[in-house]
Amino acid sequence: MPELRTLFKRLFKMNAEINPPFLITGLGNPGRQYRENRHNVGFMAVDRLAAHLGASFARMESKAMIAKADYKSQRLVLAKPQTFMNLSGQSVSGLVHFYKVPLERMIVITDDVDLPLGTLRMRPGGGSAGQKGMISIIERLGTQDFPRLRIGIGRPPGRMDAAAYVLQDFSKADKEFLDAALERAVLALLEFVGSGLDAAMNKYNGAEQNGA
Repeated sequence: MPELRTLFKRLFKMNAEINPPFLITGLGNPGRQYRENRHNVGFMAVDRLAAHLGASFARMESKAMIAKADYKSQRLVLAKPQTFMNLSGQSVSGLVHFYKVPLERMIVITDDVDLPLGTLRMRPGGGSAGQKGMISIIERLGTQDFPRLRIGIGRPPGRMDAAAYVLQDFSKADKEFLDAALERAVLALLEFVGSGLDAAMNKYNGAEQNGA
């Protein structure tokens, strides 16, 4: 019996190495006071994806709340780092190494003040665009060559500081656009898993009228 358990463990490890999961990470800040902030749109996207897949964030791993699901015979690990935004790299790098995730099978979801509200932009790599969570992840992974999905939250009004703007809740007027963007983000992420990044970019990049 101990030999059989050892064999199962070895087979499980071999399967995990041959078919590693997709790691889908939404960035945000933990805590009720941040839940509806513009800066937490990454959390909102993975929450929406988890609900779509019937998964729940029921455990903590590598300083992140984790939900696990399957889609088209692929294993998915959904993550919400609990380190606060500026230290997101601690959690993401830990999950990448623990699950042995190739960088092309991970994607990070962030807010972007330089994109109009509700616009989606997926890319295979690139800089941080000043987003501090992305800065942390790039520093910890030692590369910027990994997929990301940016969700536009629009520019701050007037002379408002961007750091203050992203920590404000979405307005009631914005929430209709936000809801549509989150639904499209879920579809884009599933397209990424099922058909690849190029297919997802071609289908969903841009504002709603340019997407699916």
